[in-house]
Amino acid sequence: MPIPIWQRLLGLLVYVLPWSDAIPIGQHLLIQFPVLQWLTLPALPLFILERGIPFGLGNLLVFFLLFLAVVRNPNVPYFIRFNTLQALLVDIVVVIISYAFAILPIGGGLMMRTLSSTVVVGVLAVVIFALIECSRGREPDLPGLSQAVRMQLY
Repeated sequence: MPIPIWQRLLGLLVYVLPWSDAIPIGQHLLIQFPVLQWLTLPALPLFILERGIPFGLGNLLVFFLLFLAVVRNPNVPYFIRFNTLQALLVDIVVVIISYAFAILPIGGGLMMRTLSSTVVVGVLAVVIFALIECSRGREPDLPGLSQAVRMQLY
């Protein structure tokens, strides 16, 4: 049974969440390559919403809203629930990495820029892969994460 177009679009939309959290990590990359700034446009509304709520509660509010209203709601189609939970898990990884960059005394030199660029490019690759797979109507199979998502949803 093919996945309807509206479910494919909503499945794509949730991957904006980890991308919006990866953008601050790679600010230097966006400054070095201004063409990449066009890739931040889809995440800009969510970025502004999350940063508009004080004390960093915007990201937490969006997380709980998606988790409770979409992932744990059996009335939502499986395809949307799967992609939402997978995007939330990718977002958790991105947030943990960004906190580690803030806490660890790595410094602001070449090593820090290289690590943060790697994270941003990795998240971008995941988002592009999810975009392609969701537009085809298939579940994006990310090793390790997809198995965890399936265990949570069944």
